[in-house]
Amino acid sequence: MEMHQVQFGSKRIEFELERKNVKNVNLNIKPDMTITVSANDAVPLPFIYDFVKGKGAWITKQVKQFEEVQPYKQSEREYVSGESFKYLGKQYRLKVQETEEEGVKYFRGFIYLFVKDRHNFSRKAKLMDEWYREKAHRTFQQLLDKVYPLVQKYGVEKPIVDMRVMKARWGSALVESNTILLNSELIKAPKYCIEYVILHEMIHFKYNDHSDDFYNLLYALMPDWEKRKAILDEEIVKEL
Repeated sequence: MEMHQVQFGSKRIEFELERKNVKNVNLNIKPDMTITVSANDAVPLPFIYDFVKGKGAWITKQVKQFEEVQPYKQSEREYVSGESFKYLGKQYRLKVQETEEEGVKYFRGFIYLFVKDRHNFSRKAKLMDEWYREKAHRTFQQLLDKVYPLVQKYGVEKPIVDMRVMKARWGSALVESNTILLNSELIKAPKYCIEYVILHEMIHFKYNDHSDDFYNLLYALMPDWEKRKAILDEEIVKEL
């Protein structure tokens, strides 16, 4: 592949050009924000440049969306006894214990991390990550089941829940695939805050914008949504 670039307003769009036996000029943006264009040998380069420029607004929008859901690096953890971890809005102290049967449990203000070797950092990190993800998967589904009846009567089809770590947003409505993408870090927030995010994203399946109609429905279904959002933005985000 060859690297090329075009100027779109104040932005420079870089893309990989692949010459192949295709009928049309095709443009694709990968989740890592790599832009590829495929065209056959008969298509002149100036035509391809104009084609990419013509897609400039769409490309900019898609890249921005991918930027917002890129994984971010969390603050360094040591996974040693005494460290504080948040779960569903509450702080828990970590207790690391060496045992043959590995796993994670929480009980009376503590999260217990059972591991064969307390000095194996990667294993401790993996166990904690798996525990958080399992809890998030179960909790998000339960809260979707609870909140969905609020929007069902408005003709919204029950969506699928997916999750990943995101650096710039709590959730995203993927309308075409009928999926709500939730930030897995939400498992550290109180349930009523997670309910707000789920409802917010589900309303996008009726109003895919932030218009007056969107907010009127949000206020009608959850009058205290601003308080829930404030807790997320002012308190929970400090722990991330």
